[in-house]
Amino acid sequence: MSEVKAGKPPLLEVKDLSVRFGAFAAVKNVSFTLQPGEILGIVGESGSGKSVTCRAVMRLLTAAANAEGTVTLDGRDLLALGEDELCAIRGRDIGMIFQNPASHLDPLRRIGQQVAAPMIRHLGLGKREGWERAVRLLDDVGIREPEKRARSYPHEFSGGMKQRAMIAAAIGCQPKLLIADEPTTALDVTVQARILQLLKELNRKTGLAMILISHDLGVVADICSRVVVMRGGEVVEQGPIDEVINRPRHPYTKLLIDSQPGRKTYGTDGGRDEGAPLLSVEKLSVTFAAGQGLLGGLGGNTSFRALDGVDLTINAGETVGIVGESGSGKSTLARSIIRLNTPSGGAIRLDGQDVGALAGDALTAFRRRVQMVFQNPYDSLNPRLTIAETIAEPIWRHGLADRKTAQKEADALLEMVELPISLRDRKPRQLSGGQCQRVGLARALALKPQVLIADEITSALDVTTQAQILELLVRLQRERALTLLYISHDLSVVSSLCQRVYVFKAGRVVEEGVAKQVLTTPQDPYTQALVGSLARLPTERTVSLSQPVSTHAT
Repeated sequence: MSEVKAGKPPLLEVKDLSVRFGAFAAVKNVSFTLQPGEILGIVGESGSGKSVTCRAVMRLLTAAANAEGTVTLDGRDLLALGEDELCAIRGRDIGMIFQNPASHLDPLRRIGQQVAAPMIRHLGLGKREGWERAVRLLDDVGIREPEKRARSYPHEFSGGMKQRAMIAAAIGCQPKLLIADEPTTALDVTVQARILQLLKELNRKTGLAMILISHDLGVVADICSRVVVMRGGEVVEQGPIDEVINRPRHPYTKLLIDSQPGRKTYGTDGGRDEGAPLLSVEKLSVTFAAGQGLLGGLGGNTSFRALDGVDLTINAGETVGIVGESGSGKSTLARSIIRLNTPSGGAIRLDGQDVGALAGDALTAFRRRVQMVFQNPYDSLNPRLTIAETIAEPIWRHGLADRKTAQKEADALLEMVELPISLRDRKPRQLSGGQCQRVGLARALALKPQVLIADEITSALDVTTQAQILELLVRLQRERALTLLYISHDLSVVSSLCQRVYVFKAGRVVEEGVAKQVLTTPQDPYTQALVGSLARLPTERTVSLSQPVSTHAT
């Protein structure tokens, strides 16, 4: 981390900043400073005002927002500047990395053009020189074959590579301040580690000051020297990172720390029941032919093997975790179990029955017994249906009740997942992410399944909401005697929730066993690399089990 010299005037001073959207106060009297070369973390749950605060610094709020107070960058009050002056500062003196790079990259422009654009605008470079610098920047942020990748479009980049491209675009003009808004949310642990390592290297080499917004205290502790804790639009605590985490003063800070994955055990340490497994996967392979999708036929005769000879068993009442990087085959396995993918080899059995051979009433009965909660609740719920209609639909479609009775059962399920009945007539987009995930869980439980598959259901949720969802999941598992297959890239959650774990890499199982043993003393080098990439709080820091993580994207 770049050395912060004491006694120097702050690079950025935010004083008594308040932001209102009509009658709603999103930010209330927020004050903090940032020294040159310092990395400051801002943490808090969703809706705490973190992103609004930093968007106010950039003056990127909507016309409906009313901001008061002062935001001073190098002696200039940004809130008092005109639009032309602000345009000269944005991208030149302040760079920003947004939370979802896919939403902020132009799908119709090549990556190299988008990285070059700020330099062409602010530094007056020609298109050729801007392109050449963009290629060098892509190389600097760890993208392999930068000349080739600069000609790619955003859809041809993985999530981690898109984030690196955003960083390249943000640092091209050598700004004084970089604001990173949740830059590692929903990325797997190894990609997260590489992005954090890249930000630390940029800070060390260039002295670039940064504000890192995150709901993950482990990430903030890994990179920041100071932290600001926000709740309900207010700063409740701030100070040096080790002091705030080891000696928190505010009850909310203590709640955030206690809600961190790995700080509590949700599941049980009970062993496996002997006997025939309830669900088994035998030598399962799934191959996707190039061009199977909308642009079929353009990919030639090549194919991609997503799963390669996977074996897995789950006993009744057991909680089994599946971990691995993005693209390792975790979700492909889940979708194959519920017959959304067609295997190219092997078998899936439920109570000894070959799932692939089921048809008609037998297949309908299977789908009642095995249900899935998907990663993104906004994408998996019908936006046209109300919450009550969403939950009631599978009940009457499967002939378990008429529509009127199904609506009553939907109200009972809302109570079961701890949502107020007042939400029954709302649409999914009117709910928060955590509320939507509870609706997805209620819909999956509507058919009273025996097996529940949870695919990355907490990956994009803040830590307090994540803890609430996990506690709810465990309670429902006990009450309904559910068998749970939990898919995640968060090793801490899997360790605290699951009895056994399977580690996936490139469509194969590389290690399996008791979760706490595998994730504490891993034997396979890949599992060791996963465990070594975890961002931990200072009191939890351990010697990495892997070699230093490469800063090049894969």
